[in-house]
Amino acid sequence: MSETKNATFGGGCFWCVEAAFERVRGVESAVSGYAGGTTEDPSYEAVCRGTTGHAEVVQVTYDPEKISYRDLLEVFFTIHDPTTENRQGPDVGSQYRSIVLTHDEEQREAVEEYVDELESRGEYDGIVTEVEPLDTFWTAEDKHQDYFAKHPNQPYCQMQIPPKLEKLASKHHDKLAPEAEH
Repeated sequence: MSETKNATFGGGCFWCVEAAFERVRGVESAVSGYAGGTTEDPSYEAVCRGTTGHAEVVQVTYDPEKISYRDLLEVFFTIHDPTTENRQGPDVGSQYRSIVLTHDEEQREAVEEYVDELESRGEYDGIVTEVEPLDTFWTAEDKHQDYFAKHPNQPYCQMQIPPKLEKLASKHHDKLAPEAEH
C-alpha cells in the first residue's frame, strides 16, 4: 500500500467541493475546513462574516497510485468557475474564492503549469485562482462534514451540487470511484 498525500482546494461552498471529491477514485477522504487566512481556530460563523481571511476549503487525502495530483486538479477546475473573483454561483465573499493551497513545491509547480495549459487552450479566460502554500488547515465543525450525503434534499444542496456532479461524471467518468458511477 502506498503512502497517502494531501491536496487542499477551495472553490466556493465546501459542501459542493467535498461532494465531488468524495466520488473520485483514489480519494480516501475529503474533509471540509478553513484555510488561507489569519484567524486561529475559526468558526463557520466567523468565516461567513468574511473577517478571518479564510476560505472554505476541502482537504483531500488521496492515494497517488490510484489518482494523480494532476487528475485532482482536472476535477477541481471542472467543478467550479476559476474566473470569478470571490464568488461561486450564489455564494459571494472572499471565503468562496478559488484557491489551491499547496503542500509542497511540486504541487505549486503542477498548479501553475495546469493553469497555463488551461488558459493557452482557451478553456478559461482570466483564471483568478489563488495559489498559496498551506499554512494551517482548520477542520470545519462536524455538522459540515459529509453534508450533501447527510442532507441531499436540503434546497441549497439540490440546486447547487447535482449540476457539479453531472459535469464531473460527464467530463471525468474515468476518474470516478466505481461506487460513484451508479
